[in-house]
Amino acid sequence: MPDLEAQRQISTFLEAIAAENGAARNTLLAYGRDLSHAADWLQDNGPGLPAAERDDIEGYLVSLDAEGLSRATRARRLSALKQFFRFAYDEGWRGDNPTLRIDGPGRSQRLPGTLTEDEVIRLLDAARDHGPDAATRARNACLFELLYASGLRVTELVSLPHAALRGAPEMLMVRGKGGKDRMVPLSDPARAAVAIWLSHRDAAEDLARQQGHPPSRFLFPARGAEGHLSRVRFHALVKQIALEAGLDPARVSPHVLRHAFATHLLAGGADLRVIQTLLGHADLGTTEIYTHVLDEKLRALVMDHHPLAQPRKDEAD
Repeated sequence: MPDLEAQRQISTFLEAIAAENGAARNTLLAYGRDLSHAADWLQDNGPGLPAAERDDIEGYLVSLDAEGLSRATRARRLSALKQFFRFAYDEGWRGDNPTLRIDGPGRSQRLPGTLTEDEVIRLLDAARDHGPDAATRARNACLFELLYASGLRVTELVSLPHAALRGAPEMLMVRGKGGKDRMVPLSDPARAAVAIWLSHRDAAEDLARQQGHPPSRFLFPARGAEGHLSRVRFHALVKQIALEAGLDPARVSPHVLRHAFATHLLAGGADLRVIQTLLGHADLGTTEIYTHVLDEKLRALVMDHHPLAQPRKDEAD
C-alpha cells in the first residue's frame, strides 16, 4: 500500500478532477488503481510517488513492459502519472514535472473497421424494412438515421429524452461522458425519421397512459429497468439488420457506425477539430486516428497536380 503522503496526494488529485472535469466514477476508479499501482512500485523500488524523478518513472514503465502488459495499458498508466504530476506541479507540491519529457509506448492507432458509404446506405434501407409493424420499422429507421447522422455513442443514443427532439430541431443537445454537453447537427433524413417515429411513439404512449402506465421521458422507451432500449438489445438489432443488408454481422456494430460517421465526414473535407467536437472527444489525439482515410486521397492529389510528381519530358524520352 502507498505511504500516507502518496495516498493523500492521490486522493486530493482525484477529488480535484472529479470537481473540475466532472470525471465519471469509473474514470476515477481507473485513475486511482493506476496511481496506486505506480505508488506501490515506486515505494518498493525508489523514493516513493511524491519524490519520484524521471529515472524512477522510466524504471516503472520498463517493469510494466517486462510484465508483458499491452501498449494500451502502459500508455494509460503513464497518462495517469502525467496528469498527477502536472497537478502536483500546479499545486506547488514539487518544483518540477518529472514526466514532462517521457513519451512512453504510445497507444495503438489502429482504427476499428469502418463501412463504405454504400454499405451504410444498405444498412439504412434494411432498417426501414425491418420489423413486424409500421411502428417498429419507424423506430429502427430513426435509430439508424440518428446514429449515422450524429455519431452518438450507443448509450447516448438509446437514452435520448424525447423532449430533446420535439419541434424538428436542427441541432441536438447531447449529454456525453463525464456529464459534458455538446451540440450535434441533425440531417434532414434524420429529422424526418424522428418525426415519423414520434408520431408512432406518442400514439403508443397515449394508449399506455390510458391503461395506467406512467409516461416515459425517453425517445426509445422500453419495459426494462432502465426505461429505455438497452445497449444489448440495440447491439443485437444492429447485427440482425446487417445480416438483412447482406453485410457480415461481425463487421457491423453501433461503434462501427460511429466510426463511419467520422470517417465519411473527414473524407468529405470536414475539419478534424469539428469532428472532435461532434464526437465528444476530450483529446484531439483520439480523433486523429481517422486521418488514415486521407492517406490515399492526399497521395492521389499530389501525384495528379504537383508539377514535380509528373515525369519530365527528358525522362520520358
